[in-house]
Amino acid sequence: MSEKDPKTSQDLTVVVQTLLQQMQDKFQTMSDQIIGRIDEMSTRIDDLEKNISDLMTQAGLEELEEDIKVTETSGTA
Repeated sequence: MSEKDPKTSQDLTVVVQTLLQQMQDKFQTMSDQIIGRIDEMSTRIDDLEKNISDLMTQAGLEELEEDIKVTETSGTA
């Protein structure tokens, strides 16, 4: 047996607890990274929606869409 091999059940318990804690820490780190990326993606999508809306306004498409809706509801299409 090597010097790092557990000698007693208490040593084995400590080794297992250490390994489980390391795994939990890694999973927590991964989870935090995933949540951070989701938040970043959400922000980017919000920015993209705003930019598209701004472009539509600049192109006059919003007024055109409103005119079409008014025409459709009045029945004079």
